[in-house]
Amino acid sequence: MKYEIERKFLVKDHWPRPEDGLHCVQGYISADAERIVRVRTMGEKSWLTVKSMKTQLTRIEYEYEIPFEDADDLLHNVCKQPLIEKTRFNIRAFDMDWEVDEFHGENSGLTVAEIELEEESRPIQIPDWVGEEISNDHRYFNANLSKNPFSTWK
Repeated sequence: MKYEIERKFLVKDHWPRPEDGLHCVQGYISADAERIVRVRTMGEKSWLTVKSMKTQLTRIEYEYEIPFEDADDLLHNVCKQPLIEKTRFNIRAFDMDWEVDEFHGENSGLTVAEIELEEESRPIQIPDWVGEEISNDHRYFNANLSKNPFSTWK
């Protein structure tokens, strides 16, 4: 069993946006809080992922690479719509790897940074371009953004 421990933050306007990122499309076969089944393409690779909540920051996660053609078919014929589209950037700060997702489509205007940890209690240094922590705000979970896009928030 694999655990995913991550913290999420909003990104400020002055973040160090790299020149290149990977285009990502993801959709959900199941998107309730206890059981998430996700299909994701990133660049030319794709995965099927199953997650469930263990704690607020930790999820049980199983992830399997699948053929791109299968993922594309699942995204457009099985997954709930709309799909999540974003560009993922990797930024190294304070000897840690941050993933920054710049959302597109119905979630345009939203940019989120994530840091994966080995344990929930590990202290981290926050770069100056990282803003408010949203780890416990379920509105920002990708599965919820597919049901309630950022552009519809008041």
